[in-house]
Amino acid sequence: MLDYAALAALAAVVREGSFERAALALHVTPSAVSQRIKALEEKVGAVLVRRGQPAEPTPQGRALCRHFDAVSALEGELAADLPGLSLEGEGRATIPVAVNADSLDSWFLSAVSEFSQKTGHLIEIKVDDQDHTAEWLRRGEVLAAVTSEDKPVQGCRVKPLGALRYRATASPDFMARRFADGVTPETLALAPSLSFNRKDRLQSQWMQRHFGRDLAPPLNWVPSPQGFVIACRLGLGWGCNPDMLVTDDLAQGRLVELVAGAALDTPLFWQVSRLPSGLLKTLGEAVSEAAAGALRA
Repeated sequence: MLDYAALAALAAVVREGSFERAALALHVTPSAVSQRIKALEEKVGAVLVRRGQPAEPTPQGRALCRHFDAVSALEGELAADLPGLSLEGEGRATIPVAVNADSLDSWFLSAVSEFSQKTGHLIEIKVDDQDHTAEWLRRGEVLAAVTSEDKPVQGCRVKPLGALRYRATASPDFMARRFADGVTPETLALAPSLSFNRKDRLQSQWMQRHFGRDLAPPLNWVPSPQGFVIACRLGLGWGCNPDMLVTDDLAQGRLVELVAGAALDTPLFWQVSRLPSGLLKTLGEAVSEAAAGALRA
């Protein structure tokens, strides 16, 4: 049998990034955390944490953290049947979830808030591009993900959430400077565009959808959904913004569409572990409800 106090210490170090912060989270001393992990390493015969800034799990440590997350999700449900069971400290489950940044900034947090208030449990959010969040599931680092992949990851169920609509937008001044002769392949190839990071394909997909090819414009890198909107307002470049983040800007004339009505819809799916967990079911229900109110059917 594994020592679950030691597993909790390992998970806390990985989550918090240091032994000191893990000790604070567990209300013990750093020495106690270190001793628990050392005993666990001796039991399994492998190094579990690479000491550094931040501390990072080895593959064996990541596997044990994945096991602890699953067990925590199951044990957390006992509170419904055992009212005297405290959810404080180590008894409170933390559910790791991967989500794309645009969903996080536009609709996903309302689902997380509802789940946390209803259950008393916690969420650890990992942010990645929607085309890559499923990789977190494959690596076993999360129990659920908002993803663009509709094919179930092994060991997971998948449910469609709806489509996040994007609009290619720019400031009126940018449009006057860069697209005085209209938005054409020639003008798009020269006008600076915005990109979230090197995984971001939205601008390329929009150009492929509406002009038949990726025109490889010069790029400004802005790794923030809200920063994207601000950069568009300031004329740094054009970019694809979630419809719900630019509704007011479009209505007030602070932003305009490059091509009126030329939207890009990105279907999103909820992939979740098949673990028989009521907590994951409750979280999925909250996510589906929030998505239904924000995404396009």
